Amino acid sequence: RLPSTCAASCWRRVIRIGTLLGSCAAGSFTGCGTVPTCPPISGRRRTSNGDMHCVPGPSPDRQASTRVVISHVSALPFLGAPTWGIRLDAEVDVTRPDARGGRREAGVRQHRGELLDCDVVTRHGVELTSPTKTALDVTSRVGTESSLVVVNFFLRNGLTTVDALRGRYSRMTRDPFTLKTDLVLRLADARHESVGEVRTAFMLFRSGVPVPVPQFELRDAPGDLIARLDFAWPSLGVWLEFDGREKYVKHLRREETVVDAVLREKQRESMIAELTGWRCIRITWADLERPEVTVARILAMLGVPSRAPSFTQ
Repeated sequence: RLPSTCAASCWRRVIRIGTLLGSCAAGSFTGCGTVPTCPPISGRRRTSNGDMHCVPGPSPDRQASTRVVISHVSALPFLGAPTWGIRLDAEVDVTRPDARGGRREAGVRQHRGELLDCDVVTRHGVELTSPTKTALDVTSRVGTESSLVVVNFFLRNGLTTVDALRGRYSRMTRDPFTLKTDLVLRLADARHESVGEVRTAFMLFRSGVPVPVPQFELRDAPGDLIARLDFAWPSLGVWLEFDGREKYVKHLRREETVVDAVLREKQRESMIAELTGWRCIRITWADLERPEVTVARILAMLGVPSRAPSFTQ
């Protein structure tokens, strides 16, 4: 079964990658739905609506002269991880356990790099890299922001730890394209609970906004929890909430409508403001697409200048 975090879009990616490896069989991945029988493919055809369809042909493990393991971004759907900002329809990433250089052909990209015994796990009958190794490998294939989304997901769900990541990274000094990995590990924070929160934190970092406290717990005099705030600057009397779709749709209470959820959130904001005297900033996905405007609004509310060097602004 796939992880409970695996949505419909996730299992579609699993099917796409699974068929490319020739591992797609009827009844597989029953946690997300029944997968139709599909032969191994060496090429893909895109339909008018952008969907990918398999074309019969030899699978990568038959093309390769040695054993290969699903890795890098291609391992993410099998682990139920988010793939924000990551393309999965270009080619399948695999790693050769023999640490020798690979090749790119027929939609398969072979990577070289050391694979320890603890780096390989089996999911749905397919060998792939572990969450720890996958998280590190992803940093060599995509940007810092997308890498943080993946790393924080694994940390938040207890699939790896910062110590495990750093320990494994210490043995990857000769692996190519890992210069940004250290930055990702320094910025990683398991307290961020959603892709939107991870992206917000990264936007604040890049823009030199004073570092907030993620998931700040607001408690009353006896110590009882009143609310948990996405981001807070207690000394400045400001907190920030990221308003994503999940807050108003996925986490609806029993017999509650979206309108009810919005009103409940407004009541929560008013209660926090009355108790603390703090001011609230709310941002959405659209605000993340215009960071300059959003950061200017946040800094104005905080009443502080940006701390970012001029060349990063």
